[in-house]
Amino acid sequence: MRNIEIIPFFLPRHSANVLYSSGETRVLCAASLVAEVPDFLAGSGRGWATAEYSLLPASTQPRARRERSGKISGRTQEIQRLIGRSLRGVLDLEALAGHTLHIDCDVLQADGGTRTAAINGAYIAAALAVEPAVARGELQRSPLRQAVGAMSAGMVDGEAVLDLDYRADSSADVDLNLVLAEDGSIIEIQGTAEGEPLRREDLMRLVDLATGGIRAVFARQKAALQAGLDSSA
Repeated sequence: MRNIEIIPFFLPRHSANVLYSSGETRVLCAASLVAEVPDFLAGSGRGWATAEYSLLPASTQPRARRERSGKISGRTQEIQRLIGRSLRGVLDLEALAGHTLHIDCDVLQADGGTRTAAINGAYIAAALAVEPAVARGELQRSPLRQAVGAMSAGMVDGEAVLDLDYRADSSADVDLNLVLAEDGSIIEIQGTAEGEPLRREDLMRLVDLATGGIRAVFARQKAALQAGLDSSA
C-alpha cells in the first residue's frame, strides 16, 4: 500500500476539511453542514448527504479539461454518486434531520485511486463537520454510525496488487474498488476485467487484499480525526 498522509484543516478558513494523500494522489475534501434538505425530503424528518468531485486541470498530465456545472462527464457523475452512497451507508439520516451534508472533493494531483482517496478523506471531513455541530447543539446526536473506507486492488501480470497507482492501473487486467463500513459490511464493489475474465478465487483474493488495506486506512483515519478534533477544541 502506498504511503498515506492526512492533514486536517489544510484550509485554515474552512471549518471541516482535510488533505488526503495516497502516494502521489492528493485530494482535498471539505464538508459543509447546511440547514436545508432537498425537496424530496421536505417534512420527512430526515437529512441528506451529497458529494461533488472534480479534477483540477493541473492534476493530470496532459491537462484535464475543467468541467463546468451542468456539463460534467459521466465518470465524474459516477464518482460523485459513489462518494455520496459511501457516506450515506454509514450515516443515520434521521440524526441529520433538516440538514444536508455537502462534501466537496477536489483532486489536486492524480496518480490512480482518486475515488478511493476521496471517500477516505470525505469521511474525515464529514466527522470534522458533524462532531462540533453536536457539541453546539445543532444536531442532537452524531449521524455517523461508523467509519467508511475504500481501497483499490487489481491483477497486474497475473499478480494481485493493492492500491494501484496510475501505471499499475493502466496495465491491470482486473481493476477492483472496494468500499467497506468499519464493521466489515460491504457498501460497494466495483470490478472490471479488462483482459481475461476474472476467476471467482481471484475475486476473493482481491477483496481480501483490499480489506486489509482498508483496515489500515481506518487506523489512519481515526488518528487523524482525533488530532483534528483536539486541535480545534
